[in-house]
Amino acid sequence: MLPGHNWKSIKFNNSPGHNLNGLLLTPGTTKGPVVIVCHGFTGSKEGGGMALAMGEELGQRGYSVLLFDFSGNGESEGLFEQITLSGQIDDLKCAVDWCISASLDPVYTTGRSFGGTTVICHAASDLRVAGVCTWAAPARLKELFTEFADGPVDEKGELYALAGEDGVTYLRKTFFDDLAGYDVQALAGQIAPRPLLIIQGEKDEVVDPADASLIYHGAGQPKELLYIPGADHRFSRHRQVVWNTFFAWLENNQQRHI
Repeated sequence: MLPGHNWKSIKFNNSPGHNLNGLLLTPGTTKGPVVIVCHGFTGSKEGGGMALAMGEELGQRGYSVLLFDFSGNGESEGLFEQITLSGQIDDLKCAVDWCISASLDPVYTTGRSFGGTTVICHAASDLRVAGVCTWAAPARLKELFTEFADGPVDEKGELYALAGEDGVTYLRKTFFDDLAGYDVQALAGQIAPRPLLIIQGEKDEVVDPADASLIYHGAGQPKELLYIPGADHRFSRHRQVVWNTFFAWLENNQQRHI
């Protein structure tokens, strides 16, 4: 059963041909602006219910919303151990393709944690994205993931164990090799003149809060950086503050398209 009568299940393919599962909410119209929401590392499109709740509020404000599972996550096809940042960027590009083909435009992208890094790297080369918002996005990728990695844990030296928010997961060496090809701070600079909103908790226990400053200083105008006092990596007690900030930013930038 879908999470609400306004949501409908959709599927689209990424470039390797994997079926990606999504949920689409439309506010009574089949055209207009859309927000694509990207989940974090080991996450899923529903965001434990929080992405659905935020999507409902966005729908009340006249936005369509697309939630989807990256390949190897949630209900989408693929193996989690084979994920890469490059793969997630491709998944997001294919999500934008789907939205544009459905006359959902302009497109705004937002992502939490590794999903936030993904939206930055994707928007750097996809000019169809009208604006980007990140929540607790890491900038120093190799350092972050190496810190939590243990391995190799197999005889061939290809598989690594990673302690994440939801327990131990396994990733191939190609994941770490792929990260080395991305300078997140420099890629943030390629988003301008499209707007960038960076939201970061001051008490983030996973991503160093200084990463938000690195992204901000690498970005061009217009850009905004909001540090939320006391907020952890999940913004557990500060979600409404994050949502309201995001909603206001969207509204201000949407006015430019009218």
